[in-house]
Amino acid sequence: MRTPAAASVDRLTIFDGGEAHVTDISQWSPGVNVGKSAVFSNNAYLIAHGDDYMLWDCGLDDSMIDIAGGKVMAHDVRGIVTKTLASQFDEIGISPDQVTHIDFSHAHFDHVGNSRYFPRATWYVQRLEYDAMFGPNTSQLGFLPELYNTMRQNPMKLLNGKHDVFGDGSVVIHATPGYTPGHQSLLVRLANHWPVVLSGDVAHFHKNFCCRRVPLFNFDKPKSVESINYVDKLVLDERAELWINHDMAQSATLAHAPRWID
Repeated sequence: MRTPAAASVDRLTIFDGGEAHVTDISQWSPGVNVGKSAVFSNNAYLIAHGDDYMLWDCGLDDSMIDIAGGKVMAHDVRGIVTKTLASQFDEIGISPDQVTHIDFSHAHFDHVGNSRYFPRATWYVQRLEYDAMFGPNTSQLGFLPELYNTMRQNPMKLLNGKHDVFGDGSVVIHATPGYTPGHQSLLVRLANHWPVVLSGDVAHFHKNFCCRRVPLFNFDKPKSVESINYVDKLVLDERAELWINHDMAQSATLAHAPRWID
């Protein structure tokens, strides 16, 4: 057990946000593992801070639970849902209406699928990502606006870089562009656990992170590498754990709802 930070959140709960099945993982690691299939984890994270709840990412659309075998959504990725986000909220006795802050690492379908559940939450989004989400090139970016169109009505804070959500250093958004125009990552400080960095899709697996492998379809490949370097330094400076959303092997080692981490 570590010494508590000066400011920390009360607890962090990890939800199962579905799975992504791919037939050729080399899209994410060019020249490596060509033709090999893989399954990605998709996590959503509920952060309790006093009377506030913040949700970071919200998984695949719950309605996909009714589609046997899932559905190909974007970038040849098949999304599969076997447990809804709504049922996991019920399991821990919290209503989506209690979520006061919401944020997404970026706007791909496996991170924004249930955004409609949280119309009262203040949305924190990088201005570059917002402009891309509602701009003319959503299909090239792999964005599906029908999944997040309701977010236009949410209370909103447009960001241009780093942002301290609660003003006490316990939850800090970091701009990490490259995968998408306004991709971002999150530093969370916990009282009885090392800080964690939720890196979104800066990299999809630890090997890709360590080897600075950039997916074929990234918006800006040089910025992608810069952001991996930035996150690497952040993890070292904060002596934090790096949690990579889609790394199934790592995800299997983490406590998921109804358990939590504090």
